[in-house]
Amino acid sequence: METLVASVLIVIVFMMAGMILNNIFSNTIKNDTGDIETYIAELEYLYKNEKLLLPFHDAFESWDITVKAVKNFNEDLLSFEAVNQRTNKTYSREIYVNP
Repeated sequence: METLVASVLIVIVFMMAGMILNNIFSNTIKNDTGDIETYIAELEYLYKNEKLLLPFHDAFESWDITVKAVKNFNEDLLSFEAVNQRTNKTYSREIYVNP
């Protein structure tokens, strides 16, 4: 009887650990923005080398990307905004534009 109870407890502990690890890995994958950050860095490079026409709209994997010029307190900015279609997560970045 003791062996049966111990086995059940061990199985329960392993099931809980498995669910926790699954949740952690799932959240890590959902919140990973590495690919979109790299693509936006590439767009920034293209803009600096005058290869990107504004306003710019594109789709990258599950992200909708918009690049536009913005004026903020008499400073010219370039605004990058990416919205994930599946999770509605938004990634945005602004850089100063040299006059």
